[in-house]
Amino acid sequence: MEITATTTELVELVVALVISGGITGVLAGLFGVGGGAVIVPVLYEAYAFLGVDEAVRMHVSVGTSMGVIIPTAIRSFMAHYKRGSVDMKVVRGWIIQMPIGVAVAALLAASISGKALSGIFAAIAAMISIRLLFGRDSWRLGDDLPDNPMRAVIGTVIGFLSTFMGIGGGILVNTFMTLYGRPMIQAVATSSAVGLIIAIPAVFGYIWAGWGAGGLPPFSAGYVNLLGMIVLVPISVLAAPYGVRLAHALSRRHLEISFGIFLAFVATRFFLILF
Repeated sequence: MEITATTTELVELVVALVISGGITGVLAGLFGVGGGAVIVPVLYEAYAFLGVDEAVRMHVSVGTSMGVIIPTAIRSFMAHYKRGSVDMKVVRGWIIQMPIGVAVAALLAASISGKALSGIFAAIAAMISIRLLFGRDSWRLGDDLPDNPMRAVIGTVIGFLSTFMGIGGGILVNTFMTLYGRPMIQAVATSSAVGLIIAIPAVFGYIWAGWGAGGLPPFSAGYVNLLGMIVLVPISVLAAPYGVRLAHALSRRHLEISFGIFLAFVATRFFLILF
């Protein structure tokens, strides 16, 4: 199905993408996420407005989100790395395991429904939000991160779930590291590096999964919409350092509460879409 849009509709889409790009960049630096939790719902609504087929709408939103995450995560990672906050041992330990989870998720992406993707996104976001808002320091799984093979398995699972959610893994890595006693700022910084490990193979996976699919919006390569990337990337990259500064200015608890409120809002929005 060929998707057409009036000049007014395209202008409105671009304006929405520009605003989303600014928010995405700040959140990438603030929470160590690639901004997918913002990009996905915004793109979903934008593509709904343009009449993109509901069967592929969520897939395109998730795939495009992965494309935007790459440059945003690079900028966020570099800013955190300069401050010495990234645990590179953890990052190096997941270089192989996370792409394996990404590959499996990409293989399944072509057959899973849009509603199922929305449900996965909302359920995980809601659970993590509850952990951040109501969790206590006593809610820990251990005093330090587990060694292999458990750490490798967890990395694979994070890559798998992140690919379905259209995120760079920041949400899940933050939760994992803080449950094992790591400082929130270190979890945030390390998450920015993990975003690259997940997003790069995920983009190619969504291009492959959606190649030749019907009902895609204009300027799409599979499930990755190039127009969305072109508009979102430069804005989000420019905004990321402002989030990094804010992250280093806030206390751990303030970061947790802010992140929890944000995820609760996102989860609620997607449950509304789902039902």
